[in-house]
This record gives sequence, C-alpha cells and structure tokens, in this order.
Amino acid sequence: MIFKVLGSSGAELPGYNSPAFLVDDAILLDAGTIGSYLSEKEQWKIRDIVVTHAHLDHIKAIPFLADNIIIKNRRHGIKLFGIKETLSDLRKHLLNNKIWPDFTKISSSLDPVIKMNVIAAGRDYKVNGHTVCAYRVNHTVPAVGYVITDKKGRSLLYTGDTGPTETIWKMPSEVNAGIVEVSFPNSMAALAIKTGHLTAKLLKKEMAKMRFLPDRIYITHPKPQYIKQITKEIGDLSVKGKIKISILKSGDVYEV
Repeated sequence: MIFKVLGSSGAELPGYNSPAFLVDDAILLDAGTIGSYLSEKEQWKIRDIVVTHAHLDHIKAIPFLADNIIIKNRRHGIKLFGIKETLSDLRKHLLNNKIWPDFTKISSSLDPVIKMNVIAAGRDYKVNGHTVCAYRVNHTVPAVGYVITDKKGRSLLYTGDTGPTETIWKMPSEVNAGIVEVSFPNSMAALAIKTGHLTAKLLKKEMAKMRFLPDRIYITHPKPQYIKQITKEIGDLSVKGKIKISILKSGDVYEV
C-alpha cells in the first residue's frame, strides 16, 4: 500500500494544505485538498472518498472535484463514504443548491457525479479492492477514524480529528502504520481537549491505550503556527520499542 500526502495541516497557510491522503492513487482519505495539488489526469483516478467527519477542512475539495468532472464532461463518478451524520451534514449544509450545487443529483453521464454511501462503525466495507472499517473517535461533531487494509493484508490506521478517545485503540488486529493527529503544543492542552484534538503529551497517553502499536506513527493536523514547537515535543517523546514517530508534510509518499 502506498499513500501520498496531499495535505496534513491543521490550518491553511502558504505551503500548508488541509488533510487529504491518497491511497494507491485511487482512494482518498478525507478531502481537504484535491484540485490545488493534483493535476486533472490525477484527479480522474479518484473513484472513492472516505471522510472522517463534516468539518470544512476535511471536505472542502469535494465540490470542486465534482465541478471539474462536470466542466470536462467526464463519464466519471465518485463514491463518497461516511457515517450517517457526516453525509447528512454534507447534504444539508454543503451540497444543498445554496452553498454549492447538489452533485448527488447532477449527472456526468447516466449516474450522479457523487453517490453517497453510508457506513456503520465497526463493520467492514469493500472500497476499490480495499477493506475499510470505521471506529468512533472523540471530536466536537460525530466523527470516525478508519483502518484501511489492502489485498496483501497491509493496513493503515487514520484517526482523523480526535481528542482523547477509546474505541479506535481497541481495533481487533495489528496495523502496519498509523496516521494520528496532534494539533496543538503541550502548553495548549486545555484548548486541545476542549476542541477534540491532541498534543504530544496527550498522544503518549493515547499510545498507552493502544491494543497494538504500529511500527510507525505519522503525525497529521499540526497547527502551522506552532509547527516548530510541536515538532520538538514529538521528538522529545520517549516511547517503548522501535516505534518511529514523524510529522507529515504535503508531497510525502510512504509505503505501508
């Protein structure tokens, strides 16, 4: 399994893109960044988008991808996967023919550009040859993280946005790598907890809850205003075993 970082920032500034991770060139985990990073040819490879929650920085590129499909008259559709609450919010507040056209009803050929697929936490779903399972996490809106597994059994954990949580760490089997959020420096722990996020010290406490520790943890969603401080605090963490922790940036490509 290969994943490419289109964006992994907790805020937008020049050089810092909103979260989106392209798995094996076809499946997008969250969609904060698409068209501002991928060429048209690369965009047409995307067939499935799996979203963690409805906050704007994790969904805002979806309408523009749909618009590009219509503009180029592509016979192309996108399957959008998420929990019921997330997809309901997208219908009500984004694809509502007020903020943006309802591309679940607008066709590029015979079918709508976007087809919404409700998933339930704790169940396995087949998505473009991969198995995806959602786990509830602790955020300010209904949210899930995911474990995605390819045909070879290689698996990637992605928390999306979460504060201190429980369920996702009880996943029934090992994962090879994890993308875990750390948004704030340790000095802002109160704000992190209030807004459903983590700091480096809070991450360490979460790692103690993990039933299985991956070999590598990649940090997503740091606020760029505090990136130097967060990077230092991640580097200062003392962790057991050979686990490696590093902060992601746009353009990074990793093999799981």
